[in-house]
Amino acid sequence: MNADPAPTATATATAAAEPRDTAGRPPVRAATPADAEAITRMRSEYVLSEPLDEEWLVICRDQLAHRLRPGGDARACVVDAPGGGLAACALALIHPVLSAPKYPAGLAARIHVVATEPAHRRRGLARAAVSALLETLEREGVTLYELHASKEAAPLYEEFGFTRDPALMRMTKFPQARDGGAR
Repeated sequence: MNADPAPTATATATAAAEPRDTAGRPPVRAATPADAEAITRMRSEYVLSEPLDEEWLVICRDQLAHRLRPGGDARACVVDAPGGGLAACALALIHPVLSAPKYPAGLAARIHVVATEPAHRRRGLARAAVSALLETLEREGVTLYELHASKEAAPLYEEFGFTRDPALMRMTKFPQARDGGAR
C-alpha cells in the first residue's frame, strides 16, 4: 500500500491551493458505489504487484460497487481530485470474528487499499483518508484491524497505532485447472 509521507516544501506550497476544511485537512468523503471504478483502478495501478487486465478490472469494479452499497461489507473514504476523479482513497473490508472482550461487536477490518495518485502525493491525502476510514470503522464497532504495509508506508500506520505482528502468517492457494495445472 502506498501512502504519502510527510510533505516536502514544494508539495506543501502546491497543496495550499487545494481545498481544505476549517481545520486545514483535505476534504474526505465516504465512497459510494460510483467510486468503485476509480478505487479499483488505483488498487491495480498503485497497490498490486501486477496490474489487473481489463476483464479483472470490470470484475473487481462490479464486486466493489456491490460491497459499497448500504449493508455491504466495504467502507472507503476518498479525497476528490480538483480536476475530477479521485486523488486518494482508503478501503477496508469488514468481516465477523468471534466476540471477545477486545472485540465486543465481533467485527474486524482489513485495510485493503490505500492509494494516492502520483500528482497528489506528499500532501497528507492518504493520512486524511485513512484517518476518516478508521473513524468510520470505529463508529461501527470495529476494534480489530489488519493491513499489509510497505516499508515506506509503515511509519504512517504506526502513527495511527498499528504495530508489527511477527505471528501473522499468510498463504495464497491458487485454483487448479481441470487438467491439474495452475490457471
